[in-house]
Amino acid sequence: MQSIATLAALLAVAVLLVPLFKRAGLGTVIGYLAAGVLIGPWGFGVVRDPENLLHTAEVGVVLLLFVIGLELQPSRLWALRKSVFGLGALQVGGCAAVMAPAAYLLGLDWPLAVVVGLTLALSSTAFVLPTLAERNEMGSLFGRETFGILLFQDLLVIPLLAVLPLLGAQSHDGEGTNPLIGVGILVAAILVGRPLLDLVFRHVTRINSREMFTAAALATALGLGLLLQAGGLSMSLGAFVAGVLLSDSDFRHELEASILPFQGLLMGLFFIAVGMGIDLGMIVHHPLNVLGLTLALVLIKGGSFFVLRRLTGCDTRRSRMQALILAQCGEFAFVLFGAAQEGGLLPAAVVAQLNLSVALSMALAPFLIIWGDRLDARSAAAVEAPPPDEMPDEHAPVVIAGFGRVGQIVGRVLLARRVRFTALDKDHSEVKTIRRFGIEAFYGDAAQLEVLHAAKVGEAQVFVLAIDDIEASLLSAETVRRHFPGVTIVARARNRFHAYRLMDLGVELIIRETFLSSLDMARQVFETLGKPAERARDIVARFAEYDARVLRREQALYHDETQLIQTSREALDELASLLEEEVPAPTAEAAEPEQSPAEDKADATADTATDTAAAEAGEAAPAGDTDGGTPALLRGARDG
Repeated sequence: MQSIATLAALLAVAVLLVPLFKRAGLGTVIGYLAAGVLIGPWGFGVVRDPENLLHTAEVGVVLLLFVIGLELQPSRLWALRKSVFGLGALQVGGCAAVMAPAAYLLGLDWPLAVVVGLTLALSSTAFVLPTLAERNEMGSLFGRETFGILLFQDLLVIPLLAVLPLLGAQSHDGEGTNPLIGVGILVAAILVGRPLLDLVFRHVTRINSREMFTAAALATALGLGLLLQAGGLSMSLGAFVAGVLLSDSDFRHELEASILPFQGLLMGLFFIAVGMGIDLGMIVHHPLNVLGLTLALVLIKGGSFFVLRRLTGCDTRRSRMQALILAQCGEFAFVLFGAAQEGGLLPAAVVAQLNLSVALSMALAPFLIIWGDRLDARSAAAVEAPPPDEMPDEHAPVVIAGFGRVGQIVGRVLLARRVRFTALDKDHSEVKTIRRFGIEAFYGDAAQLEVLHAAKVGEAQVFVLAIDDIEASLLSAETVRRHFPGVTIVARARNRFHAYRLMDLGVELIIRETFLSSLDMARQVFETLGKPAERARDIVARFAEYDARVLRREQALYHDETQLIQTSREALDELASLLEEEVPAPTAEAAEPEQSPAEDKADATADTATDTAAAEAGEAAPAGDTDGGTPALLRGARDG
């Protein structure tokens, strides 16, 4: 009963603290560590012996390495080879080249000093990847390079885990299992493991039981891990090898889905157990040592990598942000230092101080990123923007403001019909890139009256407002409406509330970013469900017309959230009744009609009519909001 109560307390404190820390931008790992501190000997003392929990929770680390092995496909490594093996080796090698000699000077043997230096060079994947995702930088060059470095660090954990038992065997003068036995088992597993595991999982899939598949996945990861551990190597190494053997199999995705819930929960318990073992008394008794070591780690990691990136020709901003986002130490440090302590390589006091400094460096990570953003903002403000480009002497019938992913499509269609246009964008590098493809674009801020005069907006017929930034879009719309009232504005709306504000300025032709494509998807869904094509088009067209009316009705009260919610609910019921009355359910004879060539031909015409009616009605909706006037529109400003 005591163990059940302990587990309940662990889960409760994790559920309370982890979401708070994640919302504060500190990451889930720090939340788990804080939960461990709170419930452990330095907190309320619910658990006074974290060692037993730590041994159980280490299974989470084993399963994590199994999942990393599953994701280690050769094609993925090859695509990221420069970032992984180039930048990754540069970052780890550069940091370890400074920290390993420092560890040696502090009294460690050279082999162990190198391992400690390499361990401290690792960064927190659990913090960095979600941060990149939140900043929408996973697809950028900065994000891809950072991901490649993290992947190299994850791979480096495997040889480090393999080396530690060998160093432990040397320190014990040959006591224990001979590691050569483990190496032999590893070679045998690599040679015969793939066909054997393939045979096992094909047998399990014949039973068609999810539970048995999960059991087989756990047995594979833990079984090979225990086998290598019995041979004197690391259990985590065995799980990683099992994952690699299955990375190209047909069962990879199913295996990952089966393992992840166990791995996530056990990893959380592992970090809680580490948090319980963190000695907060060290901060009280040796504050200079702890804080000095923490700051030294962050400065060495960040500073050395910044210098190395600049030497390789990387620009200052990307070098600085990569150095800051990777300056903290990673969660694998807890694993590796724990293994070193268990093998008798590091004293418990040294491991406690290292773990505390690693945890504090992770707590500093969000503040380092905030600092980096502020430095970027100052740098951008300090750099004087280039003057606007010289505009063409002859006016064009169309001016496009914002020549990104939306504006470029509009421009390409106009070019195809030989309609001249003047394209403006305030991203100088984007303009230069566009010009290399033979498209004439001009650098300038479309919210500035001088730029609009130079682009001859007053002589144009249409002003296409395709600016991505909402505030910049509204400022440009206000300037054009005030100084060039005779020009028709066709505006792109990021979300429904953006559309309301454009309508407040008198803009009537408003196109939602994803509304028309969402309508087309809805039409195809109805057709796939068996609706006749003509009826599916009719449903979607009626929805678009009705939603446009609701949009105008709600514009007057969108500042009042309570009224807006009530109106949206009423609109949803009204829309359902309208579609039921005007578009009756198909009869049995029409349930599965054959698609005629005439209907196929009418498809594009009907879609064009729907789009035109929608544009004239002035629709606008949030990106991803396909239910129009429903309460989901309240998510528009957030989802944007």
